[in-house]
Amino acid sequence: MTESAQSTHEVEIDNSNRSTTPDTDVFTSYISAHWADRPEIMPELVAAAPFAAQRRAALGAQFPGVRLVIAAGSMKQRSNDTFYEYRAHSAFAHLTGWGSDSEPGAVLVLDPAGDAAHEATLYFRERAGRDSNEFFANPEIGEFWIGARPSLAQTAAALGIRTAPLADFVAGDSDLTLDDADFARAASELRLVKDSYEIAEMQAAVDATATGFNEVLAALPQASAHPRGERIVEGVFNQRARLDGNTVGYETIAASGPHACTLHWITNNGPVNEGDLLLLDAGIELDSLYTADITRTVPISGTFTEVQRRVYEAVLEAADAARAIVRPGIRFGDVHDTAMAVIERKTREWGFLPEDDGTAYYRRYMVHGTSHHLGMDVHDCAQARRDMYLDGKLEEGMVFTIEPGLYFQPDDLTVPAEYRGIGVRIEDDIVVIADGCVNLSANIPRAADDVEAWVQQARG
Repeated sequence: MTESAQSTHEVEIDNSNRSTTPDTDVFTSYISAHWADRPEIMPELVAAAPFAAQRRAALGAQFPGVRLVIAAGSMKQRSNDTFYEYRAHSAFAHLTGWGSDSEPGAVLVLDPAGDAAHEATLYFRERAGRDSNEFFANPEIGEFWIGARPSLAQTAAALGIRTAPLADFVAGDSDLTLDDADFARAASELRLVKDSYEIAEMQAAVDATATGFNEVLAALPQASAHPRGERIVEGVFNQRARLDGNTVGYETIAASGPHACTLHWITNNGPVNEGDLLLLDAGIELDSLYTADITRTVPISGTFTEVQRRVYEAVLEAADAARAIVRPGIRFGDVHDTAMAVIERKTREWGFLPEDDGTAYYRRYMVHGTSHHLGMDVHDCAQARRDMYLDGKLEEGMVFTIEPGLYFQPDDLTVPAEYRGIGVRIEDDIVVIADGCVNLSANIPRAADDVEAWVQQARG
């Protein structure tokens, strides 16, 4: 990576002792001249734009007469003058329709416009013109550094929203921002029920993720041949995420063998051994920022052992039981309770639990929840009120995961030795419909026999 000529964003970085870019008037005049004309082509309205306008109206109606300010956020420093890949705040993306190409530091403002209505303006820092030294010397907005950027007019055409220079934005003392708990809650709850555009995007994210899973299975022989084969798994999936989407929706969990008992195993530095299970928890985030969240647990060799299959089928039974009750009007938390009833019954049948005294001893083997809402955030709507989330009633258009699991730690003396080090999770993405639900990830094999055939075919 080349060194920047000046500081960038809100982090103060002094590169003056390393900058070699000439800053004379003669050089600036020379580098700013003799460029071919470049016509400004107006893009078509993006598919998300009309839906974003409806969302803005719905949010504004909750705060009549109040100026609402939704910041996209700035880039985060990684080290010195390098930065993490930028991703706008989900509420900002949801309300503008601006996805992976959104501009750092942008601000959406909803100004009161009578009654409960608001007028939207999107402020952002426009591209540096070739008549200024920012064109070649500013690594934040200079075209030599980051390529061509959209103009105010182009962005207005794409998003169907009024745009203005960021320098024109003036914060007010009475502005309501996402720092306000009530406002953040309202923006989060606005995403609980997905519109048709969102559901289509999430299906596309799941479909791309399915392709990534297929490619991972085809790479299992390569992964098994490397001492850090989990990195092969991670790399193969992440490549698909960059090809079909923006990136991964979260750090890929490529957990082989006993690593599958660590719920958020993202170190991914272990071997992928024949005879073990591979727990792959991964999702592709599209350029719209909607993400999938899928888990499959597969036998690396292509065949479950007897104990592996017993554990796997117990988890599958829990997942199927939970999905079977999904319909509008039930309590969201009932999905979890239904799955856990199966987990308790199975572990008690196997003789793993102490005498029943009302204590949830079975939670030793599954400490996480069964479901979470899904959308632009992998754990979407997280700031919603409990009575709208865990205790809320399911509505048509809600999208969430169902992901029970069983995890027997390698050193857990409450289970027989043959169970220790086995971790299984099965996770699907569900959308609620009028008479039940649809499994968006149903085409990714789930039943034990189907999983074995899937692995064997992929491995050739």
